[in-house]
Amino acid sequence: MSGRSRTTGSRQDRRRRKAEKRGRMAEWLAVAFLLMRGYRILALRHKTRFGEVDIIARKGDLVALVEVKARASEQLALDAVSHESQRRIRAAGDAWLSRQKQAHLLSIRCDIIAVMPWRLPRHFENAF
Repeated sequence: MSGRSRTTGSRQDRRRRKAEKRGRMAEWLAVAFLLMRGYRILALRHKTRFGEVDIIARKGDLVALVEVKARASEQLALDAVSHESQRRIRAAGDAWLSRQKQAHLLSIRCDIIAVMPWRLPRHFENAF
């Protein structure tokens, strides 16, 4: 392997690590935002064989499956959640819900929280 390939690879690794760190920070900001609005956090980065949900939060009998996107604008954040991502989030949420004792008493909703630089997070309820 040439030195150039290793440099490119390490640059990509650094970019990937930086993006992951930015994503985790955005998730924590979203958690704080939800807590301030009266939600209880039930799960963070909940993974199933069907997909992953960034945050599962509850307020009363409502369970919100929240996808968090750190982007420069609200529109970029909304556009970043593809139809395939939506399908996986719903499937993972359904799997989580099926394991809850009182699932029949809960309503489920899919939300997006956009985290943008130097702005408060924006919560899009029932986004998909």
